[in-house]
Amino acid sequence: RVKGLIQQYNNIDSTRQDLMDAAIKQIIGNHGDNIKILQPFFCDYGRNIHVGENFFANFHFTVLDEGIVEIGDNAFIGPNVSIYTACHPLAPNERNTGREWSEGVTIGNNVWIGGSATIIPGVRIGNNVVIGAGSVVTKNVPDNEVWAGNPAKFIKKVQ
Repeated sequence: RVKGLIQQYNNIDSTRQDLMDAAIKQIIGNHGDNIKILQPFFCDYGRNIHVGENFFANFHFTVLDEGIVEIGDNAFIGPNVSIYTACHPLAPNERNTGREWSEGVTIGNNVWIGGSATIIPGVRIGNNVVIGAGSVVTKNVPDNEVWAGNPAKFIKKVQ
Protein backbone atom coordinates (compact mmCIF):
# COMPACT_ATOMS: atom_id res chain seq x y z
CA ARG A 1 0.00 0.00 0.00
CA VAL A 2 2.67 2.53 0.99
CA LYS A 3 4.70 1.98 -2.18
CA GLY A 4 1.77 3.21 -4.25
CA LEU A 5 1.21 6.19 -1.92
CA ILE A 6 4.88 7.14 -2.17
CA GLN A 7 4.79 6.93 -5.95
CA GLN A 8 1.70 9.16 -5.99
CA TYR A 9 3.29 11.60 -3.55
CA ASN A 10 6.50 11.88 -5.55
CA ASN A 11 4.47 12.63 -8.71
CA ILE A 12 2.37 15.47 -7.27
CA ASP A 13 3.06 18.82 -8.92
CA SER A 14 5.43 20.53 -6.48
CA THR A 15 3.41 23.74 -6.72
CA ARG A 16 0.43 21.92 -5.14
CA GLN A 17 1.54 22.11 -1.53
CA ASP A 18 -2.03 21.38 -0.36
CA LEU A 19 -2.01 18.01 -2.15
CA MET A 20 1.51 17.23 -0.95
CA ASP A 21 0.58 18.01 2.67
CA ALA A 22 -2.45 15.73 2.56
CA ALA A 23 -0.58 12.91 0.82
CA ILE A 24 2.45 12.85 3.12
CA LYS A 25 0.19 12.67 6.17
CA GLN A 26 -1.29 9.45 4.73
CA ILE A 27 2.21 7.94 4.53
CA ILE A 28 3.80 8.99 7.84
CA GLY A 29 2.63 7.09 10.93
CA ASN A 30 2.30 9.84 13.55
CA HIS A 31 2.98 13.48 12.79
CA GLY A 32 2.48 17.03 13.92
CA ASP A 33 0.32 19.43 11.95
CA ASN A 34 3.20 21.36 10.38
CA ILE A 35 5.38 18.92 8.43
CA LYS A 36 7.00 19.30 5.04
CA ILE A 37 8.94 16.67 3.11
CA LEU A 38 10.20 17.66 -0.32
CA GLN A 39 10.04 15.21 -3.20
CA PRO A 40 11.34 12.68 -3.80
CA PHE A 41 10.84 10.85 -0.51
CA PHE A 42 11.29 7.12 0.09
CA CYS A 43 10.47 4.77 2.96
CA ASP A 44 9.58 1.12 3.50
CA TYR A 45 6.45 1.26 5.66
CA GLY A 46 5.74 4.87 6.64
CA ARG A 47 3.68 3.84 9.66
CA ASN A 48 6.89 3.36 11.67
CA ILE A 49 7.93 7.00 11.17
CA HIS A 50 6.83 9.44 13.87
CA VAL A 51 7.66 13.15 13.52
CA GLY A 52 6.78 16.11 15.71
CA GLU A 53 5.75 19.67 14.95
CA ASN A 54 7.65 21.89 12.52
CA PHE A 55 9.35 19.02 10.72
CA PHE A 56 11.19 19.71 7.47
CA ALA A 57 13.05 17.25 5.23
CA ASN A 58 14.74 18.31 2.02
CA PHE A 59 14.98 16.40 -1.30
CA HIS A 60 15.82 12.67 -1.37
CA PHE A 61 14.99 11.86 2.27
CA THR A 62 15.17 8.06 2.67
CA VAL A 63 13.97 6.15 5.74
CA LEU A 64 14.26 2.37 5.97
CA ASP A 65 11.68 2.12 8.72
CA GLU A 66 11.59 -1.58 9.51
CA GLY A 67 11.97 -0.32 13.09
CA ILE A 68 10.47 2.75 14.71
CA VAL A 69 11.97 6.12 13.73
CA GLU A 70 11.01 8.85 16.17
CA ILE A 71 11.89 12.46 15.36
CA GLY A 72 10.99 15.30 17.71
CA ASP A 73 9.78 18.85 17.17
CA ASN A 74 11.63 21.45 15.09
CA ALA A 75 13.78 18.93 13.21
CA PHE A 76 15.45 20.02 9.98
CA ILE A 77 16.77 17.35 7.63
CA GLY A 78 19.11 18.28 4.77
CA PRO A 79 19.02 16.81 1.26
CA ASN A 80 20.03 13.20 0.65
CA VAL A 81 19.79 12.19 4.31
CA SER A 82 19.23 8.50 5.04
CA ILE A 83 18.00 6.87 8.24
CA TYR A 84 18.34 3.10 8.48
CA THR A 85 16.82 0.67 10.98
CA ALA A 86 17.34 -2.60 9.07
CA CYS A 87 20.15 -4.87 10.32
CA HIS A 88 21.81 -7.91 8.78
CA PRO A 89 24.34 -10.45 10.15
CA LEU A 90 28.03 -9.83 9.56
CA ALA A 91 28.85 -13.49 8.80
CA PRO A 92 28.10 -14.24 5.12
CA ASN A 93 26.62 -17.69 5.75
CA GLU A 94 24.13 -16.29 8.23
CA ARG A 95 23.44 -13.18 6.09
CA ASN A 96 22.75 -15.36 3.06
CA THR A 97 19.88 -17.02 4.94
CA GLY A 98 18.00 -13.72 4.65
CA ARG A 99 18.00 -13.10 8.41
CA GLU A 100 17.14 -9.50 9.22
CA TRP A 101 16.08 -7.51 12.28
CA SER A 102 15.60 -3.87 13.10
CA GLU A 103 16.88 -1.38 15.63
CA GLY A 104 14.93 1.85 15.96
CA VAL A 105 16.33 5.38 15.68
CA THR A 106 15.40 8.28 17.94
CA ILE A 107 16.12 11.91 17.09
CA GLY A 108 15.30 14.62 19.63
CA ASN A 109 13.89 18.12 19.41
CA ASN A 110 15.62 21.04 17.67
CA VAL A 111 17.94 18.83 15.63
CA TRP A 112 19.55 19.81 12.34
CA ILE A 113 20.98 17.00 10.20
CA GLY A 114 23.15 18.25 7.37
CA GLY A 115 22.91 17.03 3.79
CA SER A 116 24.03 13.53 2.83
CA ALA A 117 24.29 12.38 6.45
CA THR A 118 23.51 8.75 7.30
CA ILE A 119 22.05 7.59 10.61
CA ILE A 120 22.58 3.87 11.26
CA PRO A 121 20.30 1.48 13.19
CA GLY A 122 19.95 1.85 16.94
CA VAL A 123 21.30 5.41 17.18
CA ARG A 124 19.80 7.96 19.55
CA ILE A 125 20.43 11.64 18.80
CA GLY A 126 19.64 14.00 21.66
CA ASN A 127 18.01 17.44 21.73
CA ASN A 128 19.56 20.60 20.28
CA VAL A 129 22.05 18.65 18.16
CA VAL A 130 23.70 19.50 14.83
CA ILE A 131 24.99 16.69 12.61
CA GLY A 132 27.44 17.93 9.97
CA ALA A 133 26.88 17.32 6.28
CA GLY A 134 28.21 14.01 5.01
CA SER A 135 28.44 12.49 8.47
CA VAL A 136 27.84 8.82 9.28
CA VAL A 137 26.37 8.63 12.77
CA THR A 138 27.30 5.30 14.36
CA LYS A 139 27.02 6.21 18.08
CA ASN A 140 24.51 7.90 20.33
CA VAL A 141 24.85 11.69 20.37
CA PRO A 142 24.19 13.55 23.67
CA ASP A 143 22.11 16.72 23.93
CA ASN A 144 23.57 20.09 22.90
CA GLU A 145 26.46 18.90 20.74
CA VAL A 146 27.76 19.23 17.19
CA TRP A 147 28.99 15.99 15.63
CA ALA A 148 30.54 15.48 12.18
CA GLY A 149 32.71 13.13 10.15
CA ASN A 150 32.82 9.50 9.10
CA PRO A 151 32.34 8.06 11.58
CA ALA A 152 30.79 11.11 13.23
CA LYS A 153 32.47 12.34 16.39
CA PHE A 154 32.11 15.17 18.85
CA ILE A 155 33.14 18.58 17.48
CA LYS A 156 31.89 21.09 20.07
CA LYS A 157 29.06 22.04 22.40
CA VAL A 158 26.07 23.97 21.05
CA GLN A 159 26.06 27.41 22.67
